[in-house]
Amino acid sequence: MTRIHILSTTDRPDSMALKVSEFVKPKLEAEGVEVDIISLQDFPIKDVAGGPYGSDIPSVKAFNERVLNCDGLLMVVPEYNGSFPGILKLFIDYLPFPESFDKLPIAFIGEAAGAFGALRAVEQLQMVCNYRNAYLYPERVFLQRVYKIFDPETGISDELQAKLLDSMITGFAAFTSRNKIERQENAGAAD
Repeated sequence: MTRIHILSTTDRPDSMALKVSEFVKPKLEAEGVEVDIISLQDFPIKDVAGGPYGSDIPSVKAFNERVLNCDGLLMVVPEYNGSFPGILKLFIDYLPFPESFDKLPIAFIGEAAGAFGALRAVEQLQMVCNYRNAYLYPERVFLQRVYKIFDPETGISDELQAKLLDSMITGFAAFTSRNKIERQENAGAAD
């Protein structure tokens, strides 16, 4: 079965990113994929204080393996100060390079209190993921004024945003499944 992990990309307690992640999970499961939500609230930041790059840090390695043990990654990204959260950059900096995102399908949901729904944050993050050779899914969703249009219990009140989200979820699940089959075929041909 295809596995897609949803990454809530902030360590902020009670974040909207985590609430959106939890809302999206059953929608992805309805597409026939296995889903796990992982929050950067759980990233072992205390173990990387002081910047021990290049060191073997078991807690970081375990966290990274949990995130990357998937066929596709859906990142739910809030906008902080015109960009994505610093904890997300720190997480990416501690991923194995270059293999961690290599040919990994990644999709994005931006969410923000403002009118652009984290457009800048997602576009900046796409540059980083592109540098890491990820397969970026082209259909993105931007939940503008998220506190007005989204409720964890009732979902998205804006009809267009709800349709865009459903379309992205269906497409990304299919994209990830096709990519998984292709990678398996290529691995078999290489043997």
